[in-house]
Amino acid sequence: ILYLIYIGLTVIQMGFLLAGGMPFFDTMTTAFGSAGTGGFGIKNDSIASYSPYIQWVVTVFMAIFGVNFNFYFLLLFRKWKQALRMEEVISYFAVIVAAVLLVTWNILSTAGNFGENLRQAAFQVTSIITTTGYSTINFDLWPSTSRTILVILMFVGACAGSTGGGIKVSRFVILIKTVGRQLKLFIHPKSVNKIKMDGKPVEAETVRGTSVYFITFIAIFVGSVICISFEGKDLLTNFTAVAATFNNIGPGLELVGPIQNFGIFTVFSKYILMFDMLAGRLELFPLLILFYPPAWKGIFRKRYRLPNRTNG
Repeated sequence: ILYLIYIGLTVIQMGFLLAGGMPFFDTMTTAFGSAGTGGFGIKNDSIASYSPYIQWVVTVFMAIFGVNFNFYFLLLFRKWKQALRMEEVISYFAVIVAAVLLVTWNILSTAGNFGENLRQAAFQVTSIITTTGYSTINFDLWPSTSRTILVILMFVGACAGSTGGGIKVSRFVILIKTVGRQLKLFIHPKSVNKIKMDGKPVEAETVRGTSVYFITFIAIFVGSVICISFEGKDLLTNFTAVAATFNNIGPGLELVGPIQNFGIFTVFSKYILMFDMLAGRLELFPLLILFYPPAWKGIFRKRYRLPNRTNG
């Protein structure tokens, strides 16, 4: 069912792109880049040279593929109420709408009319939050408020159960609710407050795992920024370079902006950024386990049937 949903949405997007006059090869690569939120454009200007219609189509489908696929599963089996009550999906679209409105308002002073600014804002916000990485404009030239919003969206990411990267909306929802519960405990220490998602209690293990993931994410992020900072590049370049790779975005700001690339970094920094790309895509722990000595010891013991020290 998951494959059918994925393939079906990809084919639908290809149909809309072909209807807009996009060549067939471009249609395939663009649809595949949107569906997998990979965003590897076949042109130097990414999607900028295509028509506004095509840019809107790509915007809509980037947002669609950033949704938790359980949402489509529920719709497919006509569980409308359950689907429309998914807190993560509601929060995801709420963040997109709020960010698009703020960025559109902020870039009104730049060239272009309201409709064009809305399209550019919607495209870039959706591209960044879904970690697709397509671009239609050099957003590095936007006002600082708009660029700040885009950087924040890099960390938010798409929904869990989608093709997008980032920390994921569901984790942020749980973290925010955890803070709220802690505040209530300060006021009413003896009260029992369960964190709920979609009306169901969230297990304590899930809350703990979310907190551990967030702490690990921040630790690796800070370490990576420090490692590549020895090259002497500016803070914004280093920060967004790690943010763009760790969250699987693509473009960052300044020297790694949408019209730049990562060729400016040394081999050492590139290995750091490659590690970040892999770690971010694999949700951190599957890659970190490779650097955890007890894991290798366990594999070695099983391979050669050696006894455990704990049991003799």
